[in-house]
Amino acid sequence: MKIELPNQKFRYVSENSTKCDEETAFILTTQNEKYLQNAKDNNAHSIIKITDVAELFGIDKIKIVGITGTNGKTTTASAIYSFLLDLGYKVAMQGTRGLFMNDEVAEGKTLTTPSVVNTYKHIYQAVEAGCEFFIMEVSSHAIVQKRVEGLNFDLKILTNITQDHLDYHKTLGEYIAVKNSFFQDEGKKLINRDEDKASFNIKNTFTYGIEKNATYKLIAYSLNDASSGILQHFQEVVPFTSSLHGFFNLYNLVAAISATHILTGKKLEEICDVVDNFAGVSGRMEQVCEVPNVIVDFAHTPDGIKQVLNALKEKEILVVFGAGGDRDTTKRPLMGKIAASLATRVYITSDNPRTEDPQSIVNDILDGITSKNKVIVELDRKKAIEMALDDQDENQVVVILGKGDENCQIIYDKKFPFDDREVVRDILKLN
Repeated sequence: MKIELPNQKFRYVSENSTKCDEETAFILTTQNEKYLQNAKDNNAHSIIKITDVAELFGIDKIKIVGITGTNGKTTTASAIYSFLLDLGYKVAMQGTRGLFMNDEVAEGKTLTTPSVVNTYKHIYQAVEAGCEFFIMEVSSHAIVQKRVEGLNFDLKILTNITQDHLDYHKTLGEYIAVKNSFFQDEGKKLINRDEDKASFNIKNTFTYGIEKNATYKLIAYSLNDASSGILQHFQEVVPFTSSLHGFFNLYNLVAAISATHILTGKKLEEICDVVDNFAGVSGRMEQVCEVPNVIVDFAHTPDGIKQVLNALKEKEILVVFGAGGDRDTTKRPLMGKIAASLATRVYITSDNPRTEDPQSIVNDILDGITSKNKVIVELDRKKAIEMALDDQDENQVVVILGKGDENCQIIYDKKFPFDDREVVRDILKLN
């Protein structure tokens, strides 16, 4: 990829050494430094260190917010984006769902955190569009691979730390250390006070929480008819209401309200007034159908599954889920154990098996379930969903987990069209 920059000695910049030439400067990052000689051999116009790129892209003209955590990144980022827009600001957001600018989709789905130069490109686009804020999700992979290298964050946010990506990080301790490494500088931070595994530099740190005392503390809440709460910030006590369901979403909302308050300095009451405008994120606790009651969610970790099922604990739950292939295998039995303990019936199926044998993945999930009398195994995901819908009675809710708003299933290296929501609509003839 080449990015054209006006008013420079060179015409383009690139992080790809093979794209370099007399008109193209090579952006040197930790990831590509081994290709420096190749860039020179291709007659790169010049070499630019990543630390010097911000000025070229006008990044000092925009406030960057980075959000990391195992769960809740997308919802928290989307809520901040929504609140800021409703308050009259121009805003961009980059994450799992793509790039959004000023309430429009600028680019489709990509990595949670793209390459560092791709992120710089997105920020440059945001600056050109007049955006005052750039909200971005930061994955653990991106932290390790320095895909946020050279970025100066105006605020960093931690949602939580539970188990995920141990196929990459190898141990939970390493994964926790990676997440916490993002918060060791002296910049502004917003930390979930109820997350015991959080470790951070206390300078310029704000906290939010429900159970422990925090800078922003939810002192009362209700989960009847979606959610509502009363937030306390020192002497200020302000109520809010939201259409989002689930206790875990209270954390996401409080994080987003707190972040918006820190970033803008607006009155807390003014921010809480726009909370109810945020309708949530597609594929996150998304009700596909009310009668029969069917919900689709992206939850793909033990804690994620626990949070979603606990949010529906007043109902009898029929849960359909699997686990991704070529990913962390240690979480699979934990996912099975949690699903079996909280659901009336469990339908174990394929997710994105990739190069793994789907039956082998299912066997790993089954290892965590002591009593199999409530378990049904059906490797065909569509058939598993159909079975759950056929078995459902009027007082039960079918919960389909793992893929959320994904519109394909990955088998080996191929993507096949598959959207849990569309499958449900097709089976129920709602299309």
